[in-house]
Amino acid sequence: MKYYDILEEACSSVDVEFNEDKYNKFITYMELLKEWNEKINLTAITEDEQIIKKHFVDSIKAFNSPLFKSAANLIDVGTGAGFPGIPIAIIREDLKVTLLDSLNKRVNFLNEVINKLGLNNVKTIHSRAEDGARTSELREGFDIATSRAVANMCVLSELCIPYVKVNGHFIALKGPAIEEELEESKNAVATLGGRLLEVIQVNIEDTDLKHNLVVVKKMKETPKTYPRKAGSITKKPIK
Repeated sequence: MKYYDILEEACSSVDVEFNEDKYNKFITYMELLKEWNEKINLTAITEDEQIIKKHFVDSIKAFNSPLFKSAANLIDVGTGAGFPGIPIAIIREDLKVTLLDSLNKRVNFLNEVINKLGLNNVKTIHSRAEDGARTSELREGFDIATSRAVANMCVLSELCIPYVKVNGHFIALKGPAIEEELEESKNAVATLGGRLLEVIQVNIEDTDLKHNLVVVKKMKETPKTYPRKAGSITKKPIK
């Protein structure tokens, strides 16, 4: 039960409940991830213990921010193989989670995971982030928008902040060295209606991984001109 212990320790460290049912869901999720990864590119991490630590535990550590414990709904933008959205949904069965991704094959995988795990609190949307944020159904409709995507904060902010309600939060799961990135994104965050609230350092037990949760509070509505088209967001990020 080594994997059970790893996941239980991670949950204990962020003060959330863990049990046999949640463990079984994580293991089923891991098996589906490995199975589908042979058909479509979902992750470069394929060894069981590494999947548990670098994907599952890393996602569970989002609960280092208490905002994940109190939110009513959440959108995971550019969710990919479902991180951090699905682990968060497994831990908090009362949280409504929307997984948004632009690749239909990944959405098919996510739907399979949702069905096999019986995650009644999760739904998927097949859309580019900048398109979804312009729909009345999704724009400024969430307590939290989160993303573990690799884009820098200038780009991520424009893709994610439009989804957040005023007084809600955009919480990015970022790597270790982010000081310069945060400095560069100050104007983008403010332009989109946000304000940097805090950066929470995250340690993954038994690894040398050190990550950060970047917490942005939505202070006012995002101007209607944002998000722009994809090419503009990446080629000419708000500076």
